[in-house]
Amino acid sequence: MNRTRRALLATTTLVWMCAVVAPLASSHAQGQPTPPPPTFGIGRAATAEEIAARDIDVGSDGAGLPPGRGTAAEGAAIYAARCASCHGKTGTEGPNDVLVGRHTAPGFKFSQDPALRRTIGSYWPYATTVWDYINRSMPYQSPGTLKPDEVYAVTAYLLALNGVVPEFFELNERTLPEVKMPNRDGFVPDPRPDVK
Repeated sequence: MNRTRRALLATTTLVWMCAVVAPLASSHAQGQPTPPPPTFGIGRAATAEEIAARDIDVGSDGAGLPPGRGTAAEGAAIYAARCASCHGKTGTEGPNDVLVGRHTAPGFKFSQDPALRRTIGSYWPYATTVWDYINRSMPYQSPGTLKPDEVYAVTAYLLALNGVVPEFFELNERTLPEVKMPNRDGFVPDPRPDVK
């Protein structure tokens, strides 16, 4: 970058900081509510419909789960077609994250033994988090393309492979939050007041 461009960039940054950042910092330091940043005439507020279309996260208690259903038997075919190329035929081969495996030693051993794999059956504390992650992020090549019934079925299949639910157990928006993962009690609440 030549000297003129650098000087122009530095000047622009300084002007922006004086015009935007300094007043915000000043009002915050005086205990006043921080005003919203300027929009510079660009963009608009999102509509309720636009927000709802992107509001797809699911809580550990199942809040946000859509209606649907699936069993491990149904999920096996979906897994073979959409997941096995990355995670292996049985979820243990990879090349990407290994999904299947249980550690029976009591306590949370992951910090003491870095060789332990953080699989669905050994690490994840909530089954709803498994559903949420698959729904938003998988399959890797086309995330978010599975229908809710397919996500329930794949989740059921992975939970069954890990010995968490029986093969014909039906997962749906009511039964999924009731599934207790093997390592649920391995996680402890964070007592610090600033994380509440």
